[in-house]
Amino acid sequence: MIRIHQVLATLGYGDAIGHEVLAIQRVLRSAGYESEIFVEAADRRLESLTVDFRNLVDFSHPENLLIHHFSLASKASRTAFALPDRMALVYHNITPPEFFIGIHRSLTDECYRGRRELQAYAIRCDLALGDSEFNRQDLEALGFPRTAVLPVVPDFSHLDRTPDRAFADQFDDAWTNVMFVGRIIPSKKIDDVIRFFHTYHTVFNPRSRLLLVGAHTGFEPYLDALHELTATLGNSHVHMIGHVSDEELVAFYEVADLFLCASEHEGFCVPIVEAFYKQVPVVAYAATAVPSTMDGAGVLYHKKDPLNVAALMDGIASNAALQETLVDGQLAAVARLRTKDFSGALLRFVDQVLAAPRAPAPEVTYDFWRQFDAREALEELKLDRPSVYHALPYEGQRQS
Repeated sequence: MIRIHQVLATLGYGDAIGHEVLAIQRVLRSAGYESEIFVEAADRRLESLTVDFRNLVDFSHPENLLIHHFSLASKASRTAFALPDRMALVYHNITPPEFFIGIHRSLTDECYRGRRELQAYAIRCDLALGDSEFNRQDLEALGFPRTAVLPVVPDFSHLDRTPDRAFADQFDDAWTNVMFVGRIIPSKKIDDVIRFFHTYHTVFNPRSRLLLVGAHTGFEPYLDALHELTATLGNSHVHMIGHVSDEELVAFYEVADLFLCASEHEGFCVPIVEAFYKQVPVVAYAATAVPSTMDGAGVLYHKKDPLNVAALMDGIASNAALQETLVDGQLAAVARLRTKDFSGALLRFVDQVLAAPRAPAPEVTYDFWRQFDAREALEELKLDRPSVYHALPYEGQRQS
């Protein structure tokens, strides 16, 4: 009996990858496949749904299919690579490491190494799936010969829950609430969101506030820099909400008047379509996958000029008729997104992989990844310290 399992580094609560992993498992189990989720770590609220990746060896079989979610290099990834199972890779993109320089040293290194390591999977995978066309093109550029798009069809059920208003009710008043939802990390350019809001607040609407909803664990230096920025601007109406439950998130969407995004790197950006679904007008920077995700709805801006962005915000927030038009367009975009047959597409890809000639079995010796890491270290020397690199003995050189 063919089994189809998923493997990834971490199963997070409330994030886009976590929602997709759980949705894939539901589809596979409904189709009659046995399907488990193997992880290195999981949010404590989801641990009962997972299996430790070290047990993956005991579940492995050449006829099985592993759906490998790749966002960073990990022990789980390397274990999956070495097994004889067929593999379909789902790529969630890797943030360029330069966003984290000086903020998070280990993540800078992980992103750099993750992108380099991803290339090793090009000949390992039977099929590589991007969760957006932007991500599929990235895979193609990295040398993956068989690529396709597994559409992201967000599961909005977590936004249909009864809202927990205990926290958000303090912001439910006559003021304009500008909101962003997402991890407080440098690539999301929260600093730009604060600058744009500050211009809007001071030039157009002093009865406004900014609500930043998202986890910041591990990025305390960036969070400190954001606090310093708001202090320098003298703006006391920027609220760092932090991580919230699904029920609290619903309440925050319900008090929001405008969703503002300045992110410079997105593989999809699920919070944008969540805002669409919750009927919050969206203003977003036209970078990476964001224009495709918005699908002609909301408002895109192409230059990061604070006064221009603030004027866009005011033009929407002060015009009820325009808000209604934007919301109608956003709901139409959600409807188009939901017509995409996620379940059907997933199962067709499964059938395609199982029916096609399989990729070559991985040739993994006991020290495969150690050699891989050594090669990467040499490549770094070649780029960053060429004089040291050229001083190394070359293959075949006579040893004295």
